[in-house]
Amino acid sequence: MNKHSPIKPQASLLERASELYDFGAMLRGGDGAAPVPPVPTAPVAQPVSQPAAVQPVSQPAPIAPLAQPAPAAVVQPARGVIPPPHAGSLTHIDRQRLREMNYIDPEGPVTGLSEEFRIVKRQLLLSAKGGKGVEPIDRGERILICSAHPNEGKTFCAINLALSMAQEKDNRVLLVDADFAKPSVLGRLGIEPARGLMDALADPTINVEDLVIHTDVNGLAILPAGAQTNQDTEYLAAERTAKLIDQLTRHDPSRIIIFDSPPALAASPASVLALLVGQCVMVVRADETTDSALRDALSLLSGCDHIQLLLNRAKFSPTGRKFGNYYGYGA
Repeated sequence: MNKHSPIKPQASLLERASELYDFGAMLRGGDGAAPVPPVPTAPVAQPVSQPAAVQPVSQPAPIAPLAQPAPAAVVQPARGVIPPPHAGSLTHIDRQRLREMNYIDPEGPVTGLSEEFRIVKRQLLLSAKGGKGVEPIDRGERILICSAHPNEGKTFCAINLALSMAQEKDNRVLLVDADFAKPSVLGRLGIEPARGLMDALADPTINVEDLVIHTDVNGLAILPAGAQTNQDTEYLAAERTAKLIDQLTRHDPSRIIIFDSPPALAASPASVLALLVGQCVMVVRADETTDSALRDALSLLSGCDHIQLLLNRAKFSPTGRKFGNYYGYGA
């Protein structure tokens, strides 16, 4: 769909969002909340409750309090796992920690949460790579995850989407922590702080690929936010940033890049990042994000031509859909 869908005067935008897609009614979660609505002609969302007709995202399972970040450990690739390009040893991600925080366990059983994100990613990948009569969109392999305000679930969705996409056989995923003022991706995954994107933008002598953290989740790599600065927006708007991001995709054509963006109405970098990506998923927190806030946020992200809505933390699924049970596991 081009731009965000036209807004009908007689219906509020939030009412319209519920028509789009209702992913994961069973999801529950705290700060990083649930899934998203679909794309093509229907918007993409994060775990929402209903796949076929883009609708509200479901409510993520409660996120357990963050434990002390587990120290990053370096391990060798497991037998049969394809090592990422240019990687020697891999940084370990604690699977138990993922489960406790209600994230997808890459080696765990199929759950309602993982099924919801399977639907979300399929729509995004179709737009990124094309197929079955669908032409890929320009820069569709770059996906921005954003929200209007903090605490609406964008980081939760970004991490789960990255974990789900990493399971694809034909793609690798690079999760970029682009919330430079309040980076949280490494902390949630129990990885120690490290240099990242902002360091590469500030110092032309740094090769950004050298800052990518390859993990023992097959297919998943992370680019940290890097050093904090008061000029993050100015660095992002510089010509060097576009060239650096092009380098990240040229280096590995199978790579999908997911950006965890700052909230659109809380920090200016989101509007600049929207100019550099092909798809944007706007996470909307049910019963909390106002219609006016959503309109304002969508306006700021208008530099991206393909914006999808993900209604997060919906209290129920109108269809009663419950993913995961078919495989013998609850959500």
